[in-house]
Amino acid sequence: MAYRLTVLGTGYLGATHAACMAELGFEVLGLDVDPEKIASLQRGELPIHEPGLEEMLRRNLAAGRLRFTTSYEEAAEFGDVHFVCVGTPQKKGEYAADVSYLDAVVESLAPHLRRECLVVGKSTVPVGTAQRLADKLALLAGPHVELAWNPEFLREGFAVRDTLKPDRLVFGVASERAEKILRDVYTPLGDVPTVVTDFPTAELVKSAANAFLATKISFINAMAEVCEAAHADVKQLSLALSFDERIGGRFLNPGLGFGGGCLPKDIRAFMARAGELGADQALSFLREVDAINMRRRARMVDLARDLVGGSFHTRTVGVLGAAFKPNSDDIRDSPALDVALTIRQEGGAVTVYDPVALNNVRKAHPTLGTADSALTAVRNADVVLLLTEWQEFVDLDPEAIGTVVNTRNIVDGRNALDSEIWRAAHWNYRALGRP
Repeated sequence: MAYRLTVLGTGYLGATHAACMAELGFEVLGLDVDPEKIASLQRGELPIHEPGLEEMLRRNLAAGRLRFTTSYEEAAEFGDVHFVCVGTPQKKGEYAADVSYLDAVVESLAPHLRRECLVVGKSTVPVGTAQRLADKLALLAGPHVELAWNPEFLREGFAVRDTLKPDRLVFGVASERAEKILRDVYTPLGDVPTVVTDFPTAELVKSAANAFLATKISFINAMAEVCEAAHADVKQLSLALSFDERIGGRFLNPGLGFGGGCLPKDIRAFMARAGELGADQALSFLREVDAINMRRRARMVDLARDLVGGSFHTRTVGVLGAAFKPNSDDIRDSPALDVALTIRQEGGAVTVYDPVALNNVRKAHPTLGTADSALTAVRNADVVLLLTEWQEFVDLDPEAIGTVVNTRNIVDGRNALDSEIWRAAHWNYRALGRP
């Protein structure tokens, strides 16, 4: 059977999934309640920066395999498999996840589902959400509609690759029929390791994966704190650890820490849900993981302040990077932007440059100084801060930059630069966790 797919929610996850499924040959209908977003997508314009995705979007629109709508009735009539890809942000003033968007999708879609189909959740959710939504679907739509859970494992900047060449697939199902449909849908991907399990285990896979990655990042940043106290070099420490096959080098890069729309809010939601289940002590270590991560931002500000004489008043600060990671325009919970805003609050004259995130910075923080190039951002600066490790910044010529700054002070927040080259060019080079 040639399944027709709908993708409900066209944010970062949904837009990627819709375009990639169309690329695999499926007929796909994307749905969102925002008419402006739908009109933009239908024109082949993405609201996000993701390498390779816009070209894929336009290619499949032109081929007629992909289109978009705001109508749940149309989506229900069109689709055999409905992928739910809406966000689960952190609740204001709480650690818990806000799953109201998921409920809204199910409540809007279910009354229109009049034939046999499968609804597939891909959002990151507190464990127990899938069973609750399955019960709601049964009540609102009837026994001909089934739920499955298929968590996503996308990395911003690599989302197309991670969708088309995943390292694993996880199917949380309650029947052999649901498993068969998911296997059929993903058959074009080839031979991918697949774990078939129940709802709660499938939900926990994503939460546990994010918790582990956050822990590994914070571990090496905790070692950076110790290295600073001991006058050791965390980069060399990390390199030595990476050769141990039990540890490995991925996510062992010391620096400013993690941010974005996933890891910070997901580990907090995981802690909140564990508390609701009476297992809060099992995840108490994640509080320290979160605290270490936030301390890195404060330490970055401290290093910059020290280099300009103890106060940012009357000082000019050039900031390179605003996105939470390279190859993305995402500024949600961005460590780079947090540092820039903190320094401005302390009286510094801050100018920020980022290769792709400037429009988002200007919308979110219209009073923050921005520049359209690295050289302009650091002109007359008393200190330069590298806060997002874009390759453009890694490749900067320290001599060329040195001709426009006021003082050759730099703090490498991502341990991305060659310290010997910069010091040879007479820069006062500082970095987190290094002498």
